Amino acid sequence: MSQRPTKPVRVPPTTVQRLPLYLRCLIQAQAHRMPVLNSVQIADMAGTNAAQVRKDFSYLGEFGTRGVGYDVDSLVTNLSKRLGVVEHRRVAIIGFGRLGSALQGYAGFEERGMAVVAVLDADPAKVGTSVDGVTIESIDDLEGVIVRERVEIVVLTVPASAAQRIVDRLVAAGVKAVMNFAPVQLVVPDDVTVRQADMAGELQILSFHLDPGSPAQ
Repeated sequence: MSQRPTKPVRVPPTTVQRLPLYLRCLIQAQAHRMPVLNSVQIADMAGTNAAQVRKDFSYLGEFGTRGVGYDVDSLVTNLSKRLGVVEHRRVAIIGFGRLGSALQGYAGFEERGMAVVAVLDADPAKVGTSVDGVTIESIDDLEGVIVRERVEIVVLTVPASAAQRIVDRLVAAGVKAVMNFAPVQLVVPDDVTVRQADMAGELQILSFHLDPGSPAQ
């Protein structure tokens, strides 16, 4: 399979959101020993359409061969590089309540190239205890922990009332990527990316589709 690298272009946010899904589908194809997939097969696995797959991949370079398809191993390698999961990203979890503790034990972090290197909380009863080899540290020491552990991504599971104050400290400490589970929109500089994990909102969307009076999809 020939590959003709092209000059990197700006990848649209909607395409970026689909890349992890494509990568998961391709890894499944590897597990089933499928060395080549065409855009129709990938679209069927990802729940999209072939034209969208081809357009999304076109932003990353020329990886397919017309009439044949995409080399799965090569595409997995390239998607992994673009998603930054070739080497583990260093993650901190702030807020060690029920959600934070569940996320700390989530095996999917490791599988997707993430390593939880720090956990912080405001509860003195939790500070100093160890979970899966990671010692819970005080939120008072946030800036020092971020620098010491070279944290790249923060998962925020704190009350809404504390979220903005903490994210301001994270930004000042140099963090550029935040996954926010707090039910509040955070204000950050343009060079900081925040992904809002709105579980309640997603459940409401599912509830809407269960309503007999909602339009057919």
